[in-house]
Amino acid sequence: MLSAFLTGFFLGISLILAIGAQNTFVLRQGIIGQHVFYVALFCAVSDMLLIILGVTGFSFFLNNLVSEVSSILFGLSAAWLSGYGIFRLKAAFKSKITLEIETSSSKGLLPTLSIIAVLTFVNPHVYLDTMILIGSVSQQFSAENKLAYILGASLASFVFFFSLAYGAKLLAPIMKRSYSWRILDCFIAFTMFTIAFKLASAGKLL
Repeated sequence: MLSAFLTGFFLGISLILAIGAQNTFVLRQGIIGQHVFYVALFCAVSDMLLIILGVTGFSFFLNNLVSEVSSILFGLSAAWLSGYGIFRLKAAFKSKITLEIETSSSKGLLPTLSIIAVLTFVNPHVYLDTMILIGSVSQQFSAENKLAYILGASLASFVFFFSLAYGAKLLAPIMKRSYSWRILDCFIAFTMFTIAFKLASAGKLL
């Protein structure tokens, strides 16, 4: 169970770490100190629900199919993770990303949550990451281990979003430096390659 939990946790962290509109908005709210708790909670709970749908959906609808084509499924997942890892590794050495966040007038809680809802659910990558990728990776685990896997992936979202939101004031000066993004991208790439290797082994492709 520990292995399943850690796989879910580190896969979840790696997928969510890549900066995007949602994470930048969470950072901004943390820096200006507006509705920090509710924004972090909304993002984490949204991820958790999508993860549960992804894992249980694959288990319910595709269980028999997965057992027949497990090697192909694990191979495709391993290839996707490897490709993403290469992309992040390439970005680490070529990009010069810096974080720029504008502060503006205060917004109410509902307008703020409506913005983060759009940033969360309009982004197609959130479905690819949580429902497709995390759901497919879960198929290597048995029923009780799947629960541990879900807990690990969900905990990753809670840890990340609350750390990002409440640590934003400390992170902002650091993440304005391009080398900080290089370190982050290298960490993401390493984790992706590790999980891809494990999936390829599970699918008896290595």
